[in-house]
Amino acid sequence: MKQLSLNDIQAAAARLRGKAVVTPLLSNIELNRRAEAEIYIKPENLQHIGAFKFRGAYNRLSQFSEQQRQAGAVAFSSGNHAQGVALAAKMLGMPATIVMPKDAPAVKVAGTKSLGAEIRFYDRWQESREEIAQDISEQTGKVVVPAYDDLDIMAGQGTCGLECVEQLQEMGMTAEVFLCPVGGGGLIAGLSTAVKALVPSVKVLGVEPDLFDDHLHSKKAGSRQKIEGTPESICDALLAPMPGKLTWSVNSRTVDEFLSVTDAEVEEAVRFAFRYLKLVVEPGGAVALAALLSG
Repeated sequence: MKQLSLNDIQAAAARLRGKAVVTPLLSNIELNRRAEAEIYIKPENLQHIGAFKFRGAYNRLSQFSEQQRQAGAVAFSSGNHAQGVALAAKMLGMPATIVMPKDAPAVKVAGTKSLGAEIRFYDRWQESREEIAQDISEQTGKVVVPAYDDLDIMAGQGTCGLECVEQLQEMGMTAEVFLCPVGGGGLIAGLSTAVKALVPSVKVLGVEPDLFDDHLHSKKAGSRQKIEGTPESICDALLAPMPGKLTWSVNSRTVDEFLSVTDAEVEEAVRFAFRYLKLVVEPGGAVALAALLSG
């Protein structure tokens, strides 16, 4: 099995140059006071479509062959990957079909439609989005673009970590710890690969909603564990019930620890971001800040 490497992430950065937003690192006096440390936040809510997912989607789709571009892409997502694939497809001039859960946030459904993608809804507890996407692929020739369990997707997301290290270096600084939200594990797989290759001493901590802490349980068990039942969380972007096979092959080695936060702690982090950072952050994007604020 090919392993994700720093070279993959650097190649992704080259493809994304001029296409993705190089989001800044933000510091805040109140946050530093609360954390009793010097903290920097990378606001990927300022990225195209309001999330880091555009990075991986564009990196994957930009490598399609001409025949694949004619057929287009099919993806499954609750919203952010959906919009990322839809925008990347639009920029590259190809069609896209997105398989979305019936309970996906209306704003994300509307955002995906506005980018020109066709939407196929499904029941997240009764149907397999993977099987639906595969059926569409077989019928139309569209290429399935996973939300996280794909090396090109992980490499694209890893450009976040690459940028963080470079931006800190420009300020004459080196990170000691990274806190990163975790759903399926694609972002933290790419980020941890990049930052540990460049700064071997750094620690990488993943943060999940407490009812979807499958990575935390997987780390303890030493193998992938699945969340049972039908729990709910306001962190709609992080509701993957089980780590991806490829992402876990990376994260089991590169992530030092996984933490979990409650919805109440996430709500407080969203309020903090709005009040002190002047940022509108969706719950899933606020879990790392929630872990920091809750100690």
